Amino acid sequence: MRKLHSGMDAWRYLVRSQPRRKRRVETFLPLILSAAGALGVLPFTILRFMQGNWVAAFVDAVIVVGFIALGTYVYRTHRVRAASVAIAILCIGGVMTTVYVNGPQQVYWAFPALMAVFYLTRPREAVAGAIVTVVSILPVLLPGTDSHEMTTILITIVVMSAFAFAFSLITNRQREQLLQLATKDPLTGAGNRRGLDAKLTDVVNAFNRSATPASLVLIDLDHFKAVNDAYGHAVGDHILRSVTEIINLRIRVTDSLYRIGGEEFVVVLEGADLHRAAHLAEQLRTLVDANELVPDHAVTISLGVAELKSGEIPNDWLHRADEALYRAKDAGRNSTSLSD
Repeated sequence: MRKLHSGMDAWRYLVRSQPRRKRRVETFLPLILSAAGALGVLPFTILRFMQGNWVAAFVDAVIVVGFIALGTYVYRTHRVRAASVAIAILCIGGVMTTVYVNGPQQVYWAFPALMAVFYLTRPREAVAGAIVTVVSILPVLLPGTDSHEMTTILITIVVMSAFAFAFSLITNRQREQLLQLATKDPLTGAGNRRGLDAKLTDVVNAFNRSATPASLVLIDLDHFKAVNDAYGHAVGDHILRSVTEIINLRIRVTDSLYRIGGEEFVVVLEGADLHRAAHLAEQLRTLVDANELVPDHAVTISLGVAELKSGEIPNDWLHRADEALYRAKDAGRNSTSLSD
């Protein structure tokens, strides 16, 4: 089943695609939302403290502090999932608590709270949250609300939730389409340079946290320009798609393939040291050489392999793999070279 995402998940991808030096308004979205929630509740917190309604004031104060803390956490760390669920629980819990403490007239807080929940969590989770909210506040609403007002409140919540759910599904579809355009090579279906940059950053960060080994295999088709000149670009495109298929059939599901140039590919191997990566590189070289991709013309590849080192940044890692690739080409092509 296709995995659905939340609006906050989409924010994370949006921010990661922007250079840090080019801060835009949407970069500060978690802070803006958390500030809006906190400022919306803060006046009631002050008012209830002044009135001596200590329980309600304490509940409101917890909500204000929670909004600010969790919004700041998401903005600073970009660790979206856990914090988004926590904020959603805070919204639902805040509505339930304030209705029970201050009476059924507080039910109108359910509307902005559920809108936030549909943005923060995945669609099915948000629907579950809406159901929990309605069921939990019904015991307070039923005795103190006339039937007409009760019906109006419930229908309004259902209609609002239905629209929010539909909007979440549409947003997910559009997000997938945009990510496909932004991170995939249209010819081969492999990832593109933007996708590779994001992947390398993730792998390096994971290595810095847990020292999990990772390696790159940089692949270049030998004499590809000559093939294009001799057989035409249609044949060249066929070769690129065929090489992509060969690589995808051999690599693991945890590995990632990217096309970063006209005839240049990168395989990112997570959990693989230099020895395992070199073994895979030789298998790929042999498979491409053995397949007759163009009649009466040998199609071969040269490969450079580099294992991630401690303290290394993505560009340095990729540069070492590129140097190894050039050594393989200088050695006569159709060969594999390892970075030391």
